[in-house]
Amino acid sequence: MTSITPIRDPKTDWLLTPQNAAVCIIDYQPTQIHSVNSINTSELMRNIVLVAKAAKTYGLPIVLTTVNVATTRNQDTIPPLKAELQGVPSIDRTSMNSWEDTEFVAAVKATGRKKLIMCALWTEVCLAFPTLDAIREGYEIYPVVDASGGTTTLAHETALRRVEQAGAHLITVPQMICELQRDWNRDETVEDFLDLMFAAGAFVGI
Repeated sequence: MTSITPIRDPKTDWLLTPQNAAVCIIDYQPTQIHSVNSINTSELMRNIVLVAKAAKTYGLPIVLTTVNVATTRNQDTIPPLKAELQGVPSIDRTSMNSWEDTEFVAAVKATGRKKLIMCALWTEVCLAFPTLDAIREGYEIYPVVDASGGTTTLAHETALRRVEQAGAHLITVPQMICELQRDWNRDETVEDFLDLMFAAGAFVGI
């Protein structure tokens, strides 16, 4: 075996670990889902559910938010994702930028984590705005590019360029899962890791 012994401190590791990251899931509601044109709807839904499954597998804190449910202008989180996030409280707000909502920011700060894995609809608004604000407040943001979507491909890609230029670290679903697992010796999560990677299409059954 050639793995590092002892393993790097998971709380101070510069890569994502179950001990130093939290997940923010922003506005996966029917109106937003059906107005996304930068990614296939079924792929988008599969990927955000995989993000939620991975977060639960590795025990990451999850901050879930919606917009305009209480005002009745919008519907709640889509059922497949809601089912995966049973027990996770949902923060409803009116601001397009979740970082301008005091409850959301308080929930993020309560996780005690500075690395935020961010997923949102749309990329150009609900991902970009809180990412830019959080970076200014000292957070490291990891937008999951294949679990987020914009109203057009151009809108999605332009928003990703903007946040990357501001310091965000773009990742994909398979990369996120592998970064959290990192070592095959982490036996307690290997089986779930394999299931997640197969579901993400990264592994092909023989």
